[in-house]
Amino acid sequence: MIDPDDPLEVQVEKQAKIIAALVRRAGRQNEVGSQAYSAFQSAIALQGQVWAKTRDLERASSELSQLRHDRERSQKNLTDALSVMEGGFALFEEGRLRICNELFRTLLPDISGRILPGLTLADYFDAMEHSAHLEADDEQVAPPLRTRREAEAGTALSSFVIALKGDRWFQISQQGTGGETVIVLQTEITDIVRKNRSEKAQLIDLHAHYLQAAIDHMSLGLCTVSAEGTVTLHNDRFRELLGLPYTLVQQGTLFTEVVEFIRANYLIDSENLALFDGWMERTGKDGRLRQTLRHASGRVLDMHTHALPDMGFLVDIKDVTLEYRATELLEKRVSERTAELTHANARLTAQFEELARVQEALKVAKEEAEAANSSKTRFLAAASHDLLQPINAAKLLISTLFDMSRETQMAETVERLEGAFASMEQLLHALLDISRLESSTGQLNPTDVSLAQVMQTVTQDQQAFAARKGVQLSVVPSGLWVRSDQRYLFRSIQNLVVNAIQYTESGRVLVGCRRRPGERVELQVWDTGIGISRKDQRRIFEEFTRADNVPPGSGMGLGLSIVDRTCRHLGHQVSVRSKPGVGSVFSIEMEAVEAQAPVGEAAMSPGAGDFPEMDLIVLVVENDAAVLDATTRKLERWGASVLGARSTKEALAMVEELGLPPDIILADYQLDGSDLGTTAICAVREATETHVPAIMITANRSPELALAGAEEDFTVMTKPVELSRLRPLMHWKVRAGAGARPTAPTKVSGDAALP
Repeated sequence: MIDPDDPLEVQVEKQAKIIAALVRRAGRQNEVGSQAYSAFQSAIALQGQVWAKTRDLERASSELSQLRHDRERSQKNLTDALSVMEGGFALFEEGRLRICNELFRTLLPDISGRILPGLTLADYFDAMEHSAHLEADDEQVAPPLRTRREAEAGTALSSFVIALKGDRWFQISQQGTGGETVIVLQTEITDIVRKNRSEKAQLIDLHAHYLQAAIDHMSLGLCTVSAEGTVTLHNDRFRELLGLPYTLVQQGTLFTEVVEFIRANYLIDSENLALFDGWMERTGKDGRLRQTLRHASGRVLDMHTHALPDMGFLVDIKDVTLEYRATELLEKRVSERTAELTHANARLTAQFEELARVQEALKVAKEEAEAANSSKTRFLAAASHDLLQPINAAKLLISTLFDMSRETQMAETVERLEGAFASMEQLLHALLDISRLESSTGQLNPTDVSLAQVMQTVTQDQQAFAARKGVQLSVVPSGLWVRSDQRYLFRSIQNLVVNAIQYTESGRVLVGCRRRPGERVELQVWDTGIGISRKDQRRIFEEFTRADNVPPGSGMGLGLSIVDRTCRHLGHQVSVRSKPGVGSVFSIEMEAVEAQAPVGEAAMSPGAGDFPEMDLIVLVVENDAAVLDATTRKLERWGASVLGARSTKEALAMVEELGLPPDIILADYQLDGSDLGTTAICAVREATETHVPAIMITANRSPELALAGAEEDFTVMTKPVELSRLRPLMHWKVRAGAGARPTAPTKVSGDAALP
């Protein structure tokens, strides 16, 4: 019921109220109670409580008296302490003055009557602001006083300085101590201000000395001018550069006199002359000006004018004679160089125009070359067909004539004719191969090639030639596969084998291959011929070049050149090792690939006499009458019955008249007009509803035709046809079974694709 934090007076008052209430309660109980003893006991207890409370009240009263005495003593001590303080002190509680010392009250005598307990802090600052004892410096004193008057009490710790008349200075500090209590201190700082003022003056004088010393040692000529236009500071360099007399650079001299001296003794550009007329106004407006001054002696000065904060300006002079002369020299050189460049540009323009004309001429020449190359390509295509057609016919007729002349006096003549024709055929193939390799459209078709098939085909083709020469031609079997163009690889190996047989007398030629490091294969052709000297080994791969020991009439020297060109195009490496009188080894190194599954092969090893009579019905589709006649004669000599047609229409008519499908079809690719051999083969198969075996005999060597043969199941042989492979191929295809689609064809040489 009694809060111990309450003042003693409040506690005593509350205890008195409690005692009075207890007494009244006891009285009521005595009046109402029925038992006297109970009332007596209550009175005794109540009296004890009253005595206890009375003692507490007396003790509290004593403590309160002691506190009042201590407070009065503290107040006296605080007053004594404040009176001896050097500065003014004031305590504001809840925004009002509670206590202050005498110095605080009398600092400003004209407002001391207002500084009484209860004065608000805002009123104090307002009275200070209007005091007559402050210096009339509203910009320095009034704003801080106004700020303190408007700020809330106890919210800031700040100070400011006021100036009193008589050159006295005080610092007014305001500090909040928590709650709404604020302490204001007045500290005199007159001695500090006067000392700082003296040190500042000395420092300014020292800086002026340093500044003058620095200016005197500068390479620039410097001069400062006051806002009134008088010279205040300069160095000797300024006077020396301008050639001024001493009287014009004295302190206090009007700078206009210096300007007049400059105008009288220096040449000034017309545009800068106008600047001199209002130099002071222009400097104040633009902040800086620049003029170039030229003396009659040739000296050139650069004059800069810079505005200063005090409305004066700084003038600096620099001798730029050397720079000016260097600039003039540079401008002269630039002018001369510009003229040279202009001349060179004109010359380059002419050269460029000439180059443009040359480029245009080259463009025309290129177009003509491309047209010529295209024409050459078309010519090669036509030549491959038009030249090989009569060659093919002649070869068939000579073969037929050779068969007919056996055991007659004409046999030797026909044999020589066959040999001469073979040489001409070989030369024609060489020329066509060179043309194809040089042609930009001479495309190679690298595939995975079985070396066994290629080597077997080459050796079988050249067995008759080797037998006539008395040379033993043999091949070492191999199951290796390489990455190459089958047709060109076949021609390359064929050229090496033919050369080996041609330059070997009653010796031996061996064809085989070896593995080399790095997944490489080296195909080798060995012979025991005449050999090649070391100096000839470097040039035998050039066109129309033969070794010195080669007998006359042994060829044109194109075979090895074709081999070298082919290998370079395919990325193969061709080499030779040889010794005269011992023999030679020609090698072609190629990339080895993984062997593929074996495919069916035609049995081409037996000679022509080993085959039975060709009891077959052969449909020959050929638009060239001579080739058709020669093919018919040869097939009839083999025992076949031949249906000769010059177009698809004639072939269909003959098959319809025959009433049954032929056993095999031999067709040329390019017939008359848009008619093609592929059309004839498909039409006959469709008309007879039989998958008739077919062989395409053509001069076309394109990969597209080989792909079409694989898709339509016909074998491609190139003209002039090799009869040693044609007959066994026909027997093999017929045996494969009429009406059954055989295994997809696989090329075995450059001239034929066997299934």
